[in-house]
Amino acid sequence: MTDWSTLTDACGSAEHVPGLLDRFEADPSGVWSELMDHLCPQLDTAFTASFAAIPRLAEIATAGSPETVGWVLLAAGAIAACSPGLSEPDSPLTVFSAPIAVLHDLTDRRLSQTVEPEEYVNLLQALLSFEGVEMWDRCLDGLRSGEYEVDCPYCGANVFVVVRQDDSFCCTDDYALREVQKSPLRPARTQQLDGLPRRLFTRAVADGQEGLAHGLRYVFGRAACPDCQTDFAVAEQVVTGWTP
Repeated sequence: MTDWSTLTDACGSAEHVPGLLDRFEADPSGVWSELMDHLCPQLDTAFTASFAAIPRLAEIATAGSPETVGWVLLAAGAIAACSPGLSEPDSPLTVFSAPIAVLHDLTDRRLSQTVEPEEYVNLLQALLSFEGVEMWDRCLDGLRSGEYEVDCPYCGANVFVVVRQDDSFCCTDDYALREVQKSPLRPARTQQLDGLPRRLFTRAVADGQEGLAHGLRYVFGRAACPDCQTDFAVAEQVVTGWTP
């Protein structure tokens, strides 16, 4: 039995969290923002009560409607992304491995049924969070907006990496406001992908997310800085520039 009085959330004592979870179960869309304000503000900070809530979130998802499941996975995925990695002693991913396995299974099934690309990216990141995959459980966001901002590893210029179905390029000026000098991106060949990049690409293709699969080849491809012409791996600079 969880002693919530010994745990904390963003506002202090977590004694109120069981009641908050009850209200969330009854009205997921209406209470989601309040729940995250307490358990995972800005979707990047978690507390002892956040991780302790994972078993209850798994129960709510298991018994809930498809809409409820979507809200739960979004919440639980954000919390899991804040967890220390599996290699850390007493990682919440290990302590709460059973409910996380339930959430992972629900996410895996929902992915194959999801058509909307934005929801798909959210779910894919949640899946990686439940597996303890670091960085890329956060760094796929640029695939939704079609843009990453990275630094050139040689001259330090701020480079916009723009990934679109009809036009993929990089530039160092604000391309939304005026015509700019563009440098082409070089997508990774399918056969060049391995490890996590290949897994993500293969999954996106299997789930009918051709646009996302297209973008993944560019994210794990290469670019040349428009200012100094230095060639660099896009994914490496995405990870280098990532801050929690």
